[in-house]
Order: sequence, then structure tokens, then C-alpha cells
Amino acid sequence: MSNTQTLITVNQLTKSFKKLSVIENLSHEFKAGERIALVGQNGAGKTTLIRSILGLYKYDGSIEVLGMNPRTEREKILQNIGFVPQIPPPIKMTVSEMLDFFGKLTDTDKTKFIEISENLGLDVKANLNKPFMKLSGGMKQKLLVSFALGRNPKILLLDEPAANLDPKARTILFEYLHKFDKDALMIISSHRIDEVEGLVNRLIEMDMGEIVVNKEV
Repeated sequence: MSNTQTLITVNQLTKSFKKLSVIENLSHEFKAGERIALVGQNGAGKTTLIRSILGLYKYDGSIEVLGMNPRTEREKILQNIGFVPQIPPPIKMTVSEMLDFFGKLTDTDKTKFIEISENLGLDVKANLNKPFMKLSGGMKQKLLVSFALGRNPKILLLDEPAANLDPKARTILFEYLHKFDKDALMIISSHRIDEVEGLVNRLIEMDMGEIVVNKEV
């Protein structure tokens, strides 16, 4: 691999919810150019790891993203991360307001987001004045994918990104991911190995909050 710069360092990460330990003493380095399938059963800790990297949770241990602390420098970090959540957040902004907001936040021409959304099958113009939370699950997902991919971030975190997508949109999403910047770090959490196996170069399996498999593929 031509570029092996470490972009995310997780050191002895431990996260519990109401005394239930979800991640236990997890340490790992995620490097530029890696395309990682993050797999494991529900409750294995995949989403908790992704949300911790994004600075959404308090945790024990330490995480560095691009040399910064996601808890204290979250805004700076988010400018360099494309993120597709498993469950779309209940955003009250209209589609038009979101396009403007993400365009300004990431210094990206919003026509790029519109182009990707429409390629995925979302009629953006017909939905500009609709609140995001009133869109169907598939429409929300298409818009969120466009925000993640449209600005060429250094890190792409995808939590079940094909959930809610129709088969055609799924195919187009994976075409985009195949073409994505080869120096970026891509972590794609999925239940379906078959769906991501042609895309990834590393497999990480989590179980009970620990990494139990870590291998090149």
C-alpha cells in the first residue's frame, strides 16, 4: 500500500451503557488507503465504535482522528469525515436547507450533492421544500449518502449504508464506492460480507466489543 499514514488511533477504548460493557479495551490503528469491512452480529460494538470515532459518545481510553480528539475538536474532524448512519437522524430542516448547510460546512458546491442524490434516484427538485424527517427511508438514505460522498473526505464511515436503498440505488452506491479516492480510509459496517467483499482490502470482525478477526483480504 503506497500510503500507510495512520488516520485513526483507538487506544484502550472502553464504552459501557448503564453498566453493560459494549466495547472493552479495544486498541487499533486505521490507515489511509484501507477499505475495511467491519462485520459482526448486532451488539458486537460496530456502531458504538463508529459513533465513538465521531465524538458522539463519552468513553474511557483515547481516540485520535487526524491527530485530533473527537470529543474536543469534533467540528474540525467532521469537516474531513463522510458519515452515513444506520438510522437517519430526525432533522427538521428542509432538503433545500440541508443542501445549503452541508455545502457551507464542507465548502462544497451543493450541485455535487444534488448530482449524486439524483443518480441514486432521488428527485431533489420535487422535494426541496420537504422537511428531511418527512422523506421516506430510502430518500433520506440517498441524501445522506450524497453528503458523505460528495466532498471527497479523507475518512468515510459507513454504517449499513445500503439499508433502505432499492436494488438499483444499491448498485449505484457500490459503483461510487469502488471509484472512491484510493488514499482515503473507508470503514463500512455491514451484515453482508457478500455485498462488500469485492470492495474491501481488510476484514475486521467484532464480537462482544472486541476485535476477533483482523486480516487482509
